[in-house]
Amino acid sequence: MKLTRSVRVKRYNGPTSVTSEDLVVREVPFTIFVNDEELATLVCTPEGLEELAAGFLCSEGILRQPEDLKKITINTGDGFIWVETTSPVPATDKFLKRYITTCCGKGRASFYFVNDARDLKPLAMGDYNIKVESVTALASLLEERAGLFRSTGGAHGAALFDSGKIIAHYEDIGRHNAVDKILGHCYLNRIPPADKTIVLSGRISSEILIKVARMGLPVIVSRSAPTDLAIEMAESLGVTVAGFARGSRVNIYTHPERVVP
Repeated sequence: MKLTRSVRVKRYNGPTSVTSEDLVVREVPFTIFVNDEELATLVCTPEGLEELAAGFLCSEGILRQPEDLKKITINTGDGFIWVETTSPVPATDKFLKRYITTCCGKGRASFYFVNDARDLKPLAMGDYNIKVESVTALASLLEERAGLFRSTGGAHGAALFDSGKIIAHYEDIGRHNAVDKILGHCYLNRIPPADKTIVLSGRISSEILIKVARMGLPVIVSRSAPTDLAIEMAESLGVTVAGFARGSRVNIYTHPERVVP
C-alpha cells in the first residue's frame, strides 16, 4: 500500500499565494482479531503491518513466547488483521474493545498503567552499557533515516540498534505504532532484546515505557522529552531513559550507570 498521497494545497507567503501539489502521509485503520474475536482497531501508516500486530499483542501481554503465535493474516483491502494463537488467550475475554488513535492513547475505562505495569518485573542491570557518544550518534542516524517524515512532516520514527548498527527501522503516524513495529520485529525474528537500544523521534510517555520494559529493552533514547510518570516507572523497572539527544547533547534521566563516557 502507498504510504503517501498527493493533495492540492494553496501556499501563502505573506499576501502572495500559489497553488501546488503536496505529499501527505496516509492514515489507515486496521482492526485486529485474535482467534476470530475483535480486539482493537489501530490507526496507522500501512506498512510493517505484521510487525505492528505482533508488537501490539506483545506489548499487551497477549503474545509472550514465540510458540504463542500460529499465524498472522492481513487483508489490506478491508483493513483486517487476523491473528491465530496456538492456544486460547484469556486476556482477550477481558480486553476492552477500543479504537486507538494516533495520539490519544488507549481510552480505557481505568488507567492503563495500573493494569499493564502491575505484572512487570524490573530488568536486571546486567553487563550492558552504551557510550554516551553512541547515544547521540544513534539519534542522528534515526534522523537520517526519517524519509517519510522529510517528505510529509507527519511521521514518527523508531529504530533498534545493536552495536551501533540499525537492525530495524519503522516510521508511522503514531509513535506508539512505530515502537510496536520494532517490538514485533524482535518477536517475529527471535531477536533477544536484552543488549539492544531503541531510539525514538517522539516523547517517551508512560505507555511507551511499558512497551519497552515488557519486551526487556534496557535503554530507550529519544530526540524529545520523557514524561514524569515515564521517568518514575523507568526508575522502578530498571530502564535507562535518555532524552533530548540532539547533536552532542543528551539528558540521562534514569539508571545512568548504563551510559559510560
